[in-house]
Amino acid sequence: MSNEITILWADDEIDLLKPQVLFLEKKGYQVITVSNGHDAIEECEEYNDIDVVFLDESMPGLTGLETLTKIKEINPHLPVVMITKNEAENVMEEAIGAQITDYLIKPVNPHQILLTLKKIIDKKDLVKEKTSADYRQEFGEIFSKINSGLNYIEWVDIYKKIINWEIKLDSSETTAMAEILSTQKSEANNEFSKFIEKHYVDWLYDETDRAPVMSHNLMREKVFQDLDDRPTVFLLLDNLRYDQWKIIEPIISEYYRIEQEDFFYSILPTATQYSRNAIFSGLMPSEIEEYYPEWWKNDNEPGGKNLFEDKLLGEQIRRTFRNPIKFDYVKVINTHHANNLRDNIHNVMNNDLSVIVYNFIDMLSHARTEMEVLKQLAGDERAYRSLTRSWFLHSPLWEGLKNIASKDINLVITTDHGTIRVNQPSKVIGDRETTTNLRYKVGKNLKYDRKDVLAVEKPNEALLPRPNVSSKFIFAKESKFFLYPNNYNYYHNYYKDTFQHGGISLEEIICPVIKLSSK
Repeated sequence: MSNEITILWADDEIDLLKPQVLFLEKKGYQVITVSNGHDAIEECEEYNDIDVVFLDESMPGLTGLETLTKIKEINPHLPVVMITKNEAENVMEEAIGAQITDYLIKPVNPHQILLTLKKIIDKKDLVKEKTSADYRQEFGEIFSKINSGLNYIEWVDIYKKIINWEIKLDSSETTAMAEILSTQKSEANNEFSKFIEKHYVDWLYDETDRAPVMSHNLMREKVFQDLDDRPTVFLLLDNLRYDQWKIIEPIISEYYRIEQEDFFYSILPTATQYSRNAIFSGLMPSEIEEYYPEWWKNDNEPGGKNLFEDKLLGEQIRRTFRNPIKFDYVKVINTHHANNLRDNIHNVMNNDLSVIVYNFIDMLSHARTEMEVLKQLAGDERAYRSLTRSWFLHSPLWEGLKNIASKDINLVITTDHGTIRVNQPSKVIGDRETTTNLRYKVGKNLKYDRKDVLAVEKPNEALLPRPNVSSKFIFAKESKFFLYPNNYNYYHNYYKDTFQHGGISLEEIICPVIKLSSK
């Protein structure tokens, strides 16, 4: 142990603790001893290099708790270990409330002290070593599974494992292992793209469990079947990825009980006008165009593409339920809408089903592309997750959800699709009618690198509209993004490492569906 670690030990019986002090000094720690709270506070004021304080709770004069309060005023982040003879519940609650790092019950032996110091001083290194060792052990297992011909359920399990490791390695700041995991994630996306290419169209015509629940049957399979006497709130957070859900999960679980962590597969393109219209209509895009032409606009047509979700939802409910249910639909696309939702959220108690579409995360991903400051704030996956957590924690949405947490409701949190951070450009040539999306294109006479895309020559086979007789769709695989030859280098630098959607990746297609209830 390095001599740089300095302990301040305050105890009115400090002379009786010489064996413990000598033990620590032999282990390489520097120990400053004082016999009262006043001297402990003075040492903290004058000596900036103290790493941890051992503090007796029952000192005469200034008590341990009073001393603790003063020390935290001087240095809020200084670890303090309370040492006490008193195990009374109120004492411990007060100490914990004052943010002690740990506590020990007298008499303390040297090995207890050493273990506490290791937890405090060496925790980061120990966590890093353990996390790295655990991931190394599972690396081979994940790698072999990726290449073993997985089904759609097994792909969800692999994706969840990769994301859970990504978050663990982030929190332990294990950079080398994180780079290896990033490579493994890329390999997984490579194989997942092949899997989607092989099975996607067949799934659209398969009503059995050989096909996953997808956007167009999400409401029927995951929501309508679970409606009961309690009001159900269906919250769709646009662009919410599984990793972003895992970051906000601890916040939500303080107020709500998580009943089930489920999933569905977004349809292609993994873009809002396709996936979200499919969710609320219960139909694939070509079917919406056929049955409700006044409510569908193709990419090349002017006007909003998601203006009739409430009407499509109403039609799906009408087709599904023999007896009518009372439902409401609210879309939040700005601060005014958000505050209005928060202030009126108790209205959900008047409905069988309340659908809330919240667009913040989608706006965040687009703003990150266009604003340099956000590119710096959300420069990678870890920062993007952190920004999502910070937004959610301070959002009117979370205030509203807390306001109804005591009500007897069902809450379903989901999304329409995810996003992927793109970093590999792929050249595409098309005419003026070709769409501008970076992860999919619809157009005539498209020229592209075949290895980079899933091409749908006959859109009707994938239940997609066909704007023109010779139109076809192409979808970017893995972390590719489409660029035209004009100003290629400029747009490469502009869009590289931005979060996009519309194509084929684990992040875009595998979407969380979380079922919660009031605690």
